Amino acid sequence: MIDINPFDPQTVVLLGVLNPATILVAFLLGRTADQWQKIPVAAFAGAFAGFLLYWLAATLGLFSIHALGGEAGMLLVGFASGLVWAVLGYKLFPAARSS
Repeated sequence: MIDINPFDPQTVVLLGVLNPATILVAFLLGRTADQWQKIPVAAFAGAFAGFLLYWLAATLGLFSIHALGGEAGMLLVGFASGLVWAVLGYKLFPAARSS
C-alpha cells in the first residue's frame, strides 16, 4: 500500500504530471489529431483518464487514503501535462494528417 498524505501540493502535482494514463491517452490522441484545435480535447481526455486511474487505484485500496483533497488541482495539473504530451504527439507524427 502506498502512503499518500492528504492535501500535499507536491503529491497533487506529481500525481498529475507522472500519471501514466494521462501521458498515454494525451499522446495517442494528440498523435491522431488532424487539426490543432483538437489538442486541448486530447489533453482533457488524458487528464480525465489519469484521474480515473487514480480513482480506481484508490478504490481498490492501493493508496492509504481515498480522498486526496486536491482532486481538482490534480485534474488541472493533469490537463497541463496532457497538453504537453498531446502537442508532442501532434508534432512528432505530422505524416498521419492529410494536408
